Amino acid sequence: MTDALTPEALEAALRAVGEQRYHDRHPFHALLHGGRLSRGQVQAWALNRFYYQSRIPIKDAAILSRADDPEFRRVWRQRILDHDGEQEGDGGIARWLRLTDALGLDRAYVASTAGVLPATRFAVDAYVRFVRERSLLEAVASSLTELFSPAIISNRVAGMLQGYSFVPREALAYFDKRLSQAPRDADFALDYVKREARRPDQQQAAIAALTFKCDVLWAQLDALYHAYVTPGHVPPGAFVPEDA
Repeated sequence: MTDALTPEALEAALRAVGEQRYHDRHPFHALLHGGRLSRGQVQAWALNRFYYQSRIPIKDAAILSRADDPEFRRVWRQRILDHDGEQEGDGGIARWLRLTDALGLDRAYVASTAGVLPATRFAVDAYVRFVRERSLLEAVASSLTELFSPAIISNRVAGMLQGYSFVPREALAYFDKRLSQAPRDADFALDYVKREARRPDQQQAAIAALTFKCDVLWAQLDALYHAYVTPGHVPPGAFVPEDA
Protein backbone atom coordinates (compact mmCIF):
# COMPACT_ATOMS: atom_id res chain seq x y z
CA MET A 1 0.00 0.00 0.00
CA THR A 2 1.55 3.30 -1.12
CA ASP A 3 -1.40 5.69 -0.80
CA ALA A 4 -3.58 6.14 2.24
CA LEU A 5 -7.07 4.70 2.03
CA THR A 6 -10.10 6.84 2.67
CA PRO A 7 -11.87 5.99 5.94
CA GLU A 8 -14.60 4.27 3.92
CA ALA A 9 -12.09 2.20 1.96
CA LEU A 10 -10.30 1.25 5.19
CA GLU A 11 -13.58 0.05 6.67
CA ALA A 12 -14.23 -2.00 3.54
CA ALA A 13 -10.78 -3.58 3.81
CA LEU A 14 -11.38 -4.45 7.47
CA ARG A 15 -14.76 -5.97 6.72
CA ALA A 16 -13.19 -8.02 3.93
CA VAL A 17 -10.88 -9.60 6.49
CA GLY A 18 -13.90 -10.84 8.42
CA GLU A 19 -15.65 -12.12 5.33
CA GLN A 20 -12.60 -14.19 4.44
CA ARG A 21 -11.19 -15.21 7.81
CA TYR A 22 -13.76 -15.00 10.61
CA HIS A 23 -14.16 -18.27 12.48
CA ASP A 24 -17.79 -18.75 11.48
CA ARG A 25 -16.28 -20.49 8.42
CA HIS A 26 -14.54 -23.11 10.56
CA PRO A 27 -15.90 -26.68 10.26
CA PHE A 28 -16.17 -26.97 14.04
CA HIS A 29 -18.72 -24.16 14.04
CA ALA A 30 -20.71 -25.91 11.35
CA LEU A 31 -20.88 -28.97 13.59
CA LEU A 32 -21.72 -26.96 16.70
CA HIS A 33 -24.45 -24.88 15.11
CA GLY A 34 -25.84 -27.84 13.19
CA GLY A 35 -26.48 -29.92 16.29
CA ARG A 36 -23.94 -32.53 15.21
CA LEU A 37 -21.72 -32.62 18.28
CA SER A 38 -22.04 -34.91 21.27
CA ARG A 39 -22.70 -33.52 24.73
CA GLY A 40 -19.04 -34.06 25.60
CA GLN A 41 -17.87 -32.15 22.55
CA VAL A 42 -20.12 -29.23 23.44
CA GLN A 43 -18.73 -29.38 26.97
CA ALA A 44 -15.19 -29.21 25.58
CA TRP A 45 -16.09 -26.17 23.48
CA ALA A 46 -17.67 -24.33 26.42
CA LEU A 47 -14.81 -25.17 28.78
CA ASN A 48 -12.11 -24.03 26.35
CA ARG A 49 -14.06 -20.92 25.35
CA PHE A 50 -14.23 -19.99 29.04
CA TYR A 51 -10.48 -19.40 29.00
CA TYR A 52 -10.92 -16.85 26.23
CA GLN A 53 -13.84 -15.20 28.04
CA SER A 54 -11.85 -15.00 31.28
CA ARG A 55 -9.00 -13.15 29.57
CA ILE A 56 -11.14 -10.51 27.85
CA PRO A 57 -11.22 -8.15 30.87
CA ILE A 58 -7.45 -8.57 31.27
CA LYS A 59 -7.01 -7.63 27.62
CA ASP A 60 -9.28 -4.61 28.00
CA ALA A 61 -7.53 -3.49 31.18
CA ALA A 62 -4.26 -3.52 29.22
CA ILE A 63 -5.83 -1.28 26.59
CA LEU A 64 -7.16 1.08 29.28
CA SER A 65 -3.73 1.36 30.89
CA ARG A 66 -2.25 2.65 27.64
CA ALA A 67 -4.93 5.18 26.71
CA ASP A 68 -4.22 8.85 27.45
CA ASP A 69 -7.66 10.13 26.47
CA PRO A 70 -10.12 10.16 29.42
CA GLU A 71 -13.12 9.97 27.08
CA PHE A 72 -11.69 6.87 25.43
CA ARG A 73 -11.17 5.29 28.86
CA ARG A 74 -14.71 6.15 29.98
CA VAL A 75 -16.13 4.31 27.00
CA TRP A 76 -13.73 1.38 26.95
CA ARG A 77 -14.04 0.56 30.64
CA GLN A 78 -17.64 -0.52 30.04
CA ARG A 79 -16.24 -3.62 28.37
CA ILE A 80 -14.67 -4.71 31.66
CA LEU A 81 -17.91 -4.15 33.52
CA ASP A 82 -19.79 -6.12 30.87
CA HIS A 83 -17.62 -9.16 31.50
CA ASP A 84 -16.73 -8.86 35.20
CA GLY A 85 -20.09 -7.43 36.25
CA GLU A 86 -20.83 -4.76 38.82
CA GLN A 87 -20.91 -7.41 41.55
CA GLU A 88 -20.35 -11.10 42.19
CA GLY A 89 -22.51 -13.29 39.97
CA ASP A 90 -23.09 -10.58 37.39
CA GLY A 91 -21.47 -10.08 33.99
CA GLY A 92 -20.50 -12.14 30.99
CA ILE A 93 -18.04 -14.44 32.75
CA ALA A 94 -20.65 -15.39 35.34
CA ARG A 95 -23.19 -16.02 32.58
CA TRP A 96 -20.69 -18.24 30.77
CA LEU A 97 -20.20 -20.26 33.96
CA ARG A 98 -23.95 -20.74 34.12
CA LEU A 99 -23.69 -22.26 30.64
CA THR A 100 -20.97 -24.68 31.75
CA ASP A 101 -23.06 -25.47 34.87
CA ALA A 102 -26.01 -26.37 32.64
CA LEU A 103 -23.76 -28.62 30.56
CA GLY A 104 -22.85 -30.58 33.69
CA LEU A 105 -19.32 -29.32 34.18
CA ASP A 106 -17.95 -28.71 37.66
CA ARG A 107 -17.69 -24.95 38.15
CA ALA A 108 -14.48 -25.07 40.16
CA TYR A 109 -12.86 -27.22 37.49
CA VAL A 110 -13.91 -24.83 34.70
CA ALA A 111 -12.76 -21.75 36.62
CA SER A 112 -9.39 -23.36 37.35
CA THR A 113 -8.78 -23.69 33.56
CA ALA A 114 -6.90 -26.91 34.36
CA GLY A 115 -8.55 -28.83 31.52
CA VAL A 116 -8.00 -26.23 28.81
CA LEU A 117 -6.19 -27.41 25.68
CA PRO A 118 -2.58 -26.19 25.46
CA ALA A 119 -3.22 -24.69 22.01
CA THR A 120 -6.20 -22.76 23.38
CA ARG A 121 -4.05 -21.34 26.16
CA PHE A 122 -1.23 -20.44 23.77
CA ALA A 123 -3.57 -18.70 21.31
CA VAL A 124 -5.42 -16.67 23.94
CA ASP A 125 -2.23 -15.71 25.78
CA ALA A 126 -0.73 -14.60 22.47
CA TYR A 127 -3.70 -12.28 22.00
CA VAL A 128 -3.22 -10.71 25.44
CA ARG A 129 0.48 -10.21 24.70
CA PHE A 130 -0.34 -8.64 21.36
CA VAL A 131 -2.59 -6.08 23.02
CA ARG A 132 0.03 -5.29 25.65
CA GLU A 133 2.97 -4.96 23.28
CA ARG A 134 1.63 -3.47 20.04
CA SER A 135 0.41 0.07 19.47
CA LEU A 136 -2.90 1.21 20.92
CA LEU A 137 -4.24 1.47 17.37
CA GLU A 138 -3.38 -2.18 16.68
CA ALA A 139 -4.84 -3.25 20.03
CA VAL A 140 -8.13 -1.52 19.26
CA ALA A 141 -8.19 -2.83 15.68
CA SER A 142 -7.75 -6.39 16.93
CA SER A 143 -11.09 -6.11 18.75
CA LEU A 144 -12.96 -5.54 15.49
CA THR A 145 -13.94 -9.19 15.20
CA GLU A 146 -16.98 -7.88 17.08
CA LEU A 147 -18.13 -6.45 13.76
CA PHE A 148 -18.91 -9.97 12.66
CA SER A 149 -20.17 -11.60 15.86
CA PRO A 150 -23.92 -10.70 15.95
CA ALA A 151 -24.76 -12.94 12.99
CA ILE A 152 -22.84 -15.89 14.38
CA ILE A 153 -24.45 -15.40 17.81
CA SER A 154 -27.95 -15.54 16.35
CA ASN A 155 -27.11 -18.69 14.40
CA ARG A 156 -25.47 -20.26 17.44
CA VAL A 157 -28.41 -19.71 19.76
CA ALA A 158 -30.94 -21.00 17.22
CA GLY A 159 -28.80 -23.98 16.26
CA MET A 160 -27.99 -25.02 19.82
CA LEU A 161 -31.59 -24.78 20.98
CA GLN A 162 -32.75 -26.83 18.02
CA GLY A 163 -29.93 -29.36 18.06
CA TYR A 164 -29.22 -30.03 21.74
CA SER A 165 -31.97 -31.01 24.15
CA PHE A 166 -29.46 -30.79 27.01
CA VAL A 167 -28.98 -27.01 26.51
CA PRO A 168 -31.76 -25.02 28.25
CA ARG A 169 -32.68 -21.60 26.88
CA GLU A 170 -31.64 -19.78 30.06
CA ALA A 171 -28.12 -21.21 29.78
CA LEU A 172 -27.55 -19.10 26.66
CA ALA A 173 -28.09 -15.75 28.41
CA TYR A 174 -24.50 -14.74 27.67
CA PHE A 175 -25.30 -14.48 23.98
CA ASP A 176 -28.44 -12.39 24.52
CA LYS A 177 -26.36 -9.63 26.10
CA ARG A 178 -23.69 -9.77 23.41
CA LEU A 179 -26.26 -9.04 20.70
CA SER A 180 -26.40 -5.45 21.96
CA GLN A 181 -22.94 -5.11 23.52
CA ALA A 182 -20.88 -6.28 20.54
CA PRO A 183 -22.33 -3.81 17.98
CA ARG A 184 -21.93 -0.92 20.44
CA ASP A 185 -18.31 -1.84 21.11
CA ALA A 186 -17.54 -2.49 17.44
CA ASP A 187 -18.96 0.88 16.36
CA PHE A 188 -16.76 2.74 18.83
CA ALA A 189 -13.62 0.77 17.91
CA LEU A 190 -14.26 1.13 14.19
CA ASP A 191 -14.70 4.89 14.48
CA TYR A 192 -11.44 5.07 16.44
CA VAL A 193 -9.50 3.06 13.86
CA LYS A 194 -10.89 5.03 10.91
CA ARG A 195 -9.99 8.29 12.66
CA GLU A 196 -6.52 7.35 13.94
CA ALA A 197 -5.21 5.18 11.08
CA ARG A 198 -4.37 7.94 8.61
CA ARG A 199 -1.03 6.86 7.16
CA PRO A 200 -0.66 3.81 4.90
CA ASP A 201 1.55 2.04 7.44
CA GLN A 202 -1.01 2.62 10.20
CA GLN A 203 -3.80 1.30 8.02
CA GLN A 204 -1.81 -1.78 7.10
CA ALA A 205 -1.07 -2.36 10.78
CA ALA A 206 -4.78 -2.13 11.64
CA ILE A 207 -5.69 -4.63 8.93
CA ALA A 208 -2.92 -6.98 10.08
CA ALA A 209 -4.11 -6.70 13.69
CA LEU A 210 -7.61 -7.78 12.75
CA THR A 211 -6.17 -10.61 10.67
CA PHE A 212 -4.14 -11.75 13.67
CA LYS A 213 -7.24 -11.75 15.89
CA CYS A 214 -9.13 -13.85 13.35
CA ASP A 215 -6.21 -16.28 13.40
CA VAL A 216 -6.41 -16.45 17.20
CA LEU A 217 -10.09 -17.40 17.05
CA TRP A 218 -9.49 -19.88 14.22
CA ALA A 219 -6.60 -21.52 16.11
CA GLN A 220 -8.86 -22.18 19.09
CA LEU A 221 -11.32 -24.06 16.90
CA ASP A 222 -8.49 -25.94 15.19
CA ALA A 223 -7.43 -27.16 18.64
CA LEU A 224 -10.97 -28.28 19.50
CA TYR A 225 -11.43 -30.06 16.18
CA HIS A 226 -8.11 -31.89 16.46
CA ALA A 227 -8.69 -32.98 20.05
CA TYR A 228 -12.40 -33.75 20.08
CA VAL A 229 -13.48 -34.45 16.48
CA THR A 230 -10.73 -35.70 14.15
CA PRO A 231 -8.30 -37.32 14.79
CA GLY A 232 -9.34 -37.09 18.44
CA HIS A 233 -5.96 -36.61 20.09
CA VAL A 234 -6.61 -35.12 23.53
CA PRO A 235 -3.35 -33.82 25.05
CA PRO A 236 -2.31 -35.09 28.49
CA GLY A 237 -4.07 -33.21 31.26
CA ALA A 238 -6.78 -31.73 29.05
CA PHE A 239 -10.49 -32.32 29.57
CA VAL A 240 -11.74 -35.75 28.48
CA PRO A 241 -15.53 -35.99 28.00
CA GLU A 242 -17.30 -38.88 29.65
CA ASP A 243 -18.85 -39.84 26.31
CA ALA A 244 -15.51 -39.82 24.47
